[in-house]
Amino acid sequence: MKTVFIDQLNRKVEINFPPKRIISLVPSQTELLYDLGLDDEVVGQTIFCIHPHNKHQSKPRIGGTKKLNFDKIAELKPDLIIGNKEENDQLQIEELMKLYPVWMSDIKTLGDALNMIERVGELVNKKDNALKISIEIKNNFTQLTHHLSLLTFHSQVKTLYLIWREPYIAVGKNTFIDDMLKRCGFENVVNEPRYPEITINKLQLLNPELILLSSEPYPFKQKHIDELKTICPNSKVILVDGELFSWYGSRLLESVAYFKNISYL
Repeated sequence: MKTVFIDQLNRKVEINFPPKRIISLVPSQTELLYDLGLDDEVVGQTIFCIHPHNKHQSKPRIGGTKKLNFDKIAELKPDLIIGNKEENDQLQIEELMKLYPVWMSDIKTLGDALNMIERVGELVNKKDNALKISIEIKNNFTQLTHHLSLLTFHSQVKTLYLIWREPYIAVGKNTFIDDMLKRCGFENVVNEPRYPEITINKLQLLNPELILLSSEPYPFKQKHIDELKTICPNSKVILVDGELFSWYGSRLLESVAYFKNISYL
């Protein structure tokens, strides 16, 4: 049955409902589809869709999030493609839209993520499953807010979150990770939007109390902690799980428990 849905870019997307051959172009949304129970319906995913592990090994791969293999996508004959405004390349997405139904997410806050989860649930005929996941995530974050309110000594920690090295690239405003930092009680010291480059001189001028080194996309290690401590000797520097700060699908079910264990909390 032909059915029209509205994506998070406010586009109308007409699909044969329910979809039977889905390609996901974003790791966090791929994991969500499996957690909704769509093992058979997901027929293709990117090389970065590493969860769940057994599906990463067995499902056809259609390239990277920004380097899609159009021939492979054509072979898989999708009746629905799910992507994201930030994680996918605009020109490639526009080409796909000429050929297939493409539903796009646009996520900068927890509210956007919960909205995406529920709308994808409707899109793939798993509304109840999606609502259950969304409610549990929302409740977890409500508990995090309560947890922080009980820490009378807790004040917003001036924080720098790095995702890349050579050059250093930080998380700025108007990003999902920035929203996660706020919910942890951290104050992002970077005021620029998106993902600005940070020079060593600026690092020192920012003088954050806390520097978080993400496990992805750059694989920061202990040696990078040591490196940054020589640059910012007054900063505490720790490694963090980038998936739990940046994946905006069902992995958010695990985020709050992890956030509570970060030493500054």
